[in-house]
Amino acid sequence: MKRTMKRQRQGGFLLSKAHQLAGRVFNRLLKEHDITAVNKAQGRIMFVLWRRDGVPIGELAERTGLGKSTLTGMLDRLERSGLVRRAPAPGDRRSVLVFRTEKDRTLEERYVEVSRRMTDVYYRGFSGAEITRFEAALERILANLESEEETP
Repeated sequence: MKRTMKRQRQGGFLLSKAHQLAGRVFNRLLKEHDITAVNKAQGRIMFVLWRRDGVPIGELAERTGLGKSTLTGMLDRLERSGLVRRAPAPGDRRSVLVFRTEKDRTLEERYVEVSRRMTDVYYRGFSGAEITRFEAALERILANLESEEETP
């Protein structure tokens, strides 16, 4: 009797491999654009701040997907390099807000250009409909992972 082997799914492996390779390509593009003050992970923080300045640290952790202790270390480095500043929230001294600096504003345009180039690389050869379906699938995967993380 012939046994039929079920094809093993590779989504997690492929996502992990794509993530690693994308990081190397992105870092190369950052260097090509003379961006050395911000790495890929710190760029996620800046990306959130470019959309809204003065974000509470808790919200920043949630929107970047970074743990608070990891985020704090990254903010320390970004603050030392003059790209962000932290300040107490008005009316709630226990809450800390993260703000952009003037130095960051000069970096944003170049960093956004690198991000655009990465998006072009990601979607090279894809139709608009394929991109929409792909991103919808990724959103579902992310939601599945988030719900699993919340499960005790």
